[in-house]
Amino acid sequence: MSVTEVKRQKGENKALEKVRKSKIFSPFRTIGHVSSNIPYAIGTLGATFYIVTIIDRSFQIYDASTLHLLFVSSKQTPVPISCVTARSHYVYCAYGNKIGISRRGRLEYEIQVPNPKNDKFFKINKLLVFNAYLIACTDDEVYVFENKEPNDKFPTVFYTSFKISKLYGKIVDMIHMPTYLNKIIIATSKNLLVFNVKTGKNVFTTEEFTESITAICAAPVINFLAIGTSEGVFKIYNIKKAKTLKTVSVGVNSLITSMSFRTDGSPHIVCSLTNGDLFFYDLNKNSRVHVLSNVHKEEFGGVSKVQFLNGNPILVTSGGDNSLKEFVFDPVLSETNSSVVNPPRHLRSRGGHSAPPSSILFSDENAHFMASGSLDRTFWLFSLRKDAQSQEMSQKESKVKNGKLQGGMTNKFKQKFPPIISIVQENSRANDWDNILTAHQDETFARTWTSKNKKLGKHKLNTIDEGLVKSIAISQCGNFGFVGSNNGGIGVYNLQSGILRKKYKLHKKSVTGIALDGMNRKMVSCGLDGIVGFYDFSESKYLGKLTFDSPITSLCYHRSSDLFAIALDDLTIVIIDAVSQKIVRQLFGHTNRITSMDFSNDGRWLVSSSLDSTIRTWDLPTGSCIDGIKLPKIATNVKMSPNGEYLATTHVNDVGISLWTNKSQFKKISTKNIESEEEFANILLPNVSGEGGASLIDGAFDNDEVDLDEGIYISPESLSDELITFSNNSRNKFNSIIYLESIKLRNKTKEAPKKQENLPFFLELTGLKVGNSAIENELGKDAVNKLTEQQSNTNNEGSKLINLDKSKEYQFETEFTKLLRLQKFNEFIKLVVEMSPSTLDFEIKSLSFTPPYTEIINFFEAIKVGLKSNGNFEILVAVIFVFLQSHADVVYGIKKLAKDGDEDAQNVVNKINEFQKVNLNIVEKLDELTKYCSSVVNFITTT
Repeated sequence: MSVTEVKRQKGENKALEKVRKSKIFSPFRTIGHVSSNIPYAIGTLGATFYIVTIIDRSFQIYDASTLHLLFVSSKQTPVPISCVTARSHYVYCAYGNKIGISRRGRLEYEIQVPNPKNDKFFKINKLLVFNAYLIACTDDEVYVFENKEPNDKFPTVFYTSFKISKLYGKIVDMIHMPTYLNKIIIATSKNLLVFNVKTGKNVFTTEEFTESITAICAAPVINFLAIGTSEGVFKIYNIKKAKTLKTVSVGVNSLITSMSFRTDGSPHIVCSLTNGDLFFYDLNKNSRVHVLSNVHKEEFGGVSKVQFLNGNPILVTSGGDNSLKEFVFDPVLSETNSSVVNPPRHLRSRGGHSAPPSSILFSDENAHFMASGSLDRTFWLFSLRKDAQSQEMSQKESKVKNGKLQGGMTNKFKQKFPPIISIVQENSRANDWDNILTAHQDETFARTWTSKNKKLGKHKLNTIDEGLVKSIAISQCGNFGFVGSNNGGIGVYNLQSGILRKKYKLHKKSVTGIALDGMNRKMVSCGLDGIVGFYDFSESKYLGKLTFDSPITSLCYHRSSDLFAIALDDLTIVIIDAVSQKIVRQLFGHTNRITSMDFSNDGRWLVSSSLDSTIRTWDLPTGSCIDGIKLPKIATNVKMSPNGEYLATTHVNDVGISLWTNKSQFKKISTKNIESEEEFANILLPNVSGEGGASLIDGAFDNDEVDLDEGIYISPESLSDELITFSNNSRNKFNSIIYLESIKLRNKTKEAPKKQENLPFFLELTGLKVGNSAIENELGKDAVNKLTEQQSNTNNEGSKLINLDKSKEYQFETEFTKLLRLQKFNEFIKLVVEMSPSTLDFEIKSLSFTPPYTEIINFFEAIKVGLKSNGNFEILVAVIFVFLQSHADVVYGIKKLAKDGDEDAQNVVNKINEFQKVNLNIVEKLDELTKYCSSVVNFITTT
């Protein structure tokens, strides 16, 4: 462990001691992490494989057949994980001087590795599990653990340890050879040593190698193994005869990080290199098969590990560039040309940014996808719901431009675009043309993208003064794109055609922000010259400006309220009304440059981040800072989701995107002003495992004390889970459900309405008759008959029903029936409580009693779940009353069928019996609580 890691660990432990919750935001999880430079591990479950990758202090488990994320470690380790291995259902992770054994992401056992000297830099470099042994090694010592009992699922008891002499160099790798009983081979930088772990003795030591050893791998042939070196040479070595069979150079002077043999019948070996390449070699033909270049990025350590899946032509690679990839060898199609081996093709992959994100935004109204641009020159769409839906936007240029096919050769090895500095997106015309606009570092044009096809668009929107692009925007209608340059010019383009439509030249320095209201009327811009400009966009008129003493670094516009915020270089945030063109709020508090800001979805709050390592939430009606968070890493971007569920942040030296839950969805937030930073929340960032964070409903079950500053107390739905509570509906609804038939009979009319006699002549004529008489007098009787016939035909055409095809089977399913079918019982109970008495009565009477009586069984199961929850008691009692009142005879018939041996009917009877037991328990509990409350009341009143 490095000195930096130790200092960071101390800082994190110190931060944990002083945890103070935020009033508004709670850490949820981090997205965008896939792997790190620590080698992964592959576990086997029958014929299936899973892959374990390490993310700092957590691990993730992927299904090797689909690369879908299966499990994430439930808890973070105290220090970063140094190595990992897997066997069967269990994952073994080493961190510090401990080894954690987990199953399905949950820690089941923790082993303490002896550290008598109490070395702060103690670090386990390799783990190995075979037979009944678990082997852990540091740079110069090996620790052996064994099973406590023969039938134990994993070893936990310390057995022995032995030290490796420094003359051999430090330990770099270790393996267990097949058929070698109780023996392991330890590779140091100079020698190979064979140890018997049962006796703890060195059985055999090879002569010193001329090259420095970096990795070893067991071959599928007995006594043979592969040795990789730091000079880009690997050897096939017979450990029994201590003889080198073959020496092969990979062709480049690059360190070999790992090797793997193909075990599906082809005599191939693959080597992973630090330059990011994979080297394939055929051992029978003594020839190179293929070289895959730039599989992983060299600047992040290249390929950290490569391994073939046992018995499959599939290999898995990972690297420090935050990616996990699979490649496959296709079978040879022709037996006559079997000497030619097709190069491995890319099968599937998962990835993310390999450098910190530079710009982010929520890509849709439902906060499903998040667009992110990074300093690694990639543009990603991350899914917040399912990891497998995340994908990188394609940077391949379209073959068709302006309706014409482009000629010329495409450069396959073209560099990626420069890093993205800003992203904007509008989805109103996403299906018609490009709807994403990006500004790139040191480029004189903005690029368009299409979210529909997840690829680069057709147009490049140039700045009007040949300056570099510094700010961009898209109108809410999706028709216009805005490009601001560092020379002060603003160009307005039509996104469908890419043609320049308008030009604005107000600023003398770089334009740092552009925005347009939702109706395309008012446009605003700001720049480093301290000027805020107002324009009438529809008429292309200049309306005026505001001048500030400090440069304006960024702008954020809220279209619903027509308010926008600007950040000044004097650390001030100014809120301006775009309609009146006046300053409405000035916010002071940040002590360093403001990096980002964003409005909440309702426009009431403004969230801002700064280089002072804080995130502040401002209440705009009061103009006060109502919440603050001190961060261990500086936030570079903050974005509120359109539905108000999340706050997304990016941070310095962090490739992931952190998500925070918004508690205000579930409870009222105090608007008390925070006067000093001592009241700020001091919490850790969200992590991959979600430990220490919160679920989406965080705040709904908080037992916070009453805020005296608010002076408002909101009664909880239930004082205790042990009590039986009624619903919030009125007593009239309960009575209406039970006595609905009586209410209908009472309200039914007894006699049909009678026509009054001796009415005046003018009341006997209807409007139609009066009108017809007037027309008849003027046009004649034939015209009236014709007009009446036309009106009748029109009414008949308007009232025609759609003729359904009787040959097809149509199903009209209500929400009541659908929730029963899907067995979503909690949602079903909620629906029942909210239903009107007449609708509920109709649904109960419409229950299906056709075999196999699935709907009735689910109905009783749903009511049983509702009764066990101790809530909505009176409504559920009324539902059962109506059910028995309507279907008692049918239930009795089902019981008779059950006695005759009908299995489906017997299932219904069993479910009714289960329900009766639960009901009796509830009734006894209710009786006990009633008597207890009565006794307490009597005691108080008599004393």
